[in-house]
Amino acid sequence: MTDLVAVWEVALSDGVHKIEFEHGTTSGKRVVYVDGKEEIRREWMFKLVGKETFTVGATKTKAAINIDAVSGFAYEYTLEINGKSLKKHMENRLKTTNTWILNLDGTDYRVVLEKDTMDVWCNGQKMETAGEFVEDGTETHFTVADHSCCIKAVSSGKRKEGIIHTLIVNNREIPEAVE
Repeated sequence: MTDLVAVWEVALSDGVHKIEFEHGTTSGKRVVYVDGKEEIRREWMFKLVGKETFTVGATKTKAAINIDAVSGFAYEYTLEINGKSLKKHMENRLKTTNTWILNLDGTDYRVVLEKDTMDVWCNGQKMETAGEFVEDGTETHFTVADHSCCIKAVSSGKRKEGIIHTLIVNNREIPEAVE
């Protein structure tokens, strides 16, 4: 990988994915790798600017790398996820998901709640869940490595804050991770 020009890490519900891009400005080569696996390879592209589109992860999230000439033989590479810049995508994820990192029996787990669908993901797998209404909100139950887990959703009582989601594993509250 001698023509590696950009590397990005993208947090999605099914995990954090590494995207690498090779751009041979003399050969016109373009190669996109997702998690180390080659997704796109183009040789002898005479047009050095443009866009490469591909998908990322189990959810087949749409991604694109834009190649723009800055000056002379200098190029700028920007990554888009679902049509938004990586920065906008990350800001949106902060609003639409909750993420927790926990260690159970010596194994690390990354649990993600998609607030809009109430889907729960753990280490890249969509979990089977059971939801129930309780006195102060809702509870979403699932199991990770034989440990019972519950995401409690309760109103903050403040309109700006909205609903507060808390992950409880073995009757212990897990702090939310910042990605």
